[in-house]
Amino acid sequence: MNATANRNISVDQLRVGLYVHLDLKWFEHPFAFSHFKIKSEEQITLIRSLGLKTVRFSSELSEGSAPAQMVEPLAPDLNAPALTPASTAPELSPIMLAKRAMMAQMRLRRQDTERIEKAFIDTARTIRDIEKNLYSRPLEAAQQATLLIGQMTDSILSAPELAIQVMGDKLGGDELYLHSLNVTMLSIMMARDIKLPVAVVGVLGVGALLHDIGRKEVPDKILRKTEALTQAERSFYEMHCQFGVEMGQRMGLAPAALATIREHHELFDGAGYPAKLKGESTSLLSRIVVIANYYDELCNPSAIADALTPHEALSLMFAKLRSKFDPKLLQVFIRCLGVYPPGTIVQLSNGAIGMVVTVNTARPMKPTLMVYDAEVAKDDAILLDMERETEVNIAKAIRPAQVPQEVYNYLSPRKRVSYYFDASSTRPQAGTP
Repeated sequence: MNATANRNISVDQLRVGLYVHLDLKWFEHPFAFSHFKIKSEEQITLIRSLGLKTVRFSSELSEGSAPAQMVEPLAPDLNAPALTPASTAPELSPIMLAKRAMMAQMRLRRQDTERIEKAFIDTARTIRDIEKNLYSRPLEAAQQATLLIGQMTDSILSAPELAIQVMGDKLGGDELYLHSLNVTMLSIMMARDIKLPVAVVGVLGVGALLHDIGRKEVPDKILRKTEALTQAERSFYEMHCQFGVEMGQRMGLAPAALATIREHHELFDGAGYPAKLKGESTSLLSRIVVIANYYDELCNPSAIADALTPHEALSLMFAKLRSKFDPKLLQVFIRCLGVYPPGTIVQLSNGAIGMVVTVNTARPMKPTLMVYDAEVAKDDAILLDMERETEVNIAKAIRPAQVPQEVYNYLSPRKRVSYYFDASSTRPQAGTP
């Protein structure tokens, strides 16, 4: 924005349509942002209550003609009574009380995040222990898996609301366990949406959790190979589905869970493996896991440089790969995650940049964002609830490499995109106390 586009006017000249900049710290005014387009007379009243004599405005971003008279920042009138900004007044105004309430809500969200990340880490470690017992104590491993899935499904299916949250990078080296957990979580999310019976969701969860156990029979030199596999290597790798079924049989898994392990790479168009099954030839549970597994592999491939952002992965699956998935279930998946899944960096309509940190599956188009603001410490970053924010909207997704380095460092986008659900989310619905 050029210098001539940013000029000062008296607060008396404010009108709806002007794009203004408030030269106050974030906690000294009641608005979500320090710069915005005025939408109502109420906002004008709020700005005038802040004790400012002039405000900057941008003619380029404003609607309508510019105010008739510009002013330089006014020199202080020594004879005039002092105007005290609302943020330092002895008694806080209602608008600042609202801002303080917003800040308190953000602190609670951060506490929730710490609690959820601890549960996520504990669950991932439990999965690691289960997989350690697969050979030596298969029946015990099956009991552990069933118990864990039972706890997860009870929590997720009984929650009034379900919030899916992107997790931090705190489990380096546990990629396989994180993949299993991601696929399980996303599969149960879909099962909840289509209202599968609890017992069926339990079997789905076990199959999703153990879908890749056959990979333990595949040599590391194949699993870790970065260049394209030879035909022989590809054929051996594809046998992990059958290897997994054999391990699952030793564990005494239910037939439906075994079918999920066998079919988690079968695609709706018949291009999958190992049997090239087409359409509804595979089970409903398998078709759910196929979508969750494919999405997570796009976001978290073995070669991290090939990773797609959550938004890119979802867009690719819907726009170009749609024939590979059960169309009804793909719609369910997109409906639950939203167009901008957690972990997506976005630009807002006012130019601000943020990262989607939480999506409520009941209202996926209204996520919660962590917003970059150079004047707000990273540990106190603004958390913007798009359901309650009417002044701005999400304009587009941005690749992490496209944002300035200081913004990247502030938002800290995850190298691995891992999800966990906050099943205790019981935020009041609009109109409820």
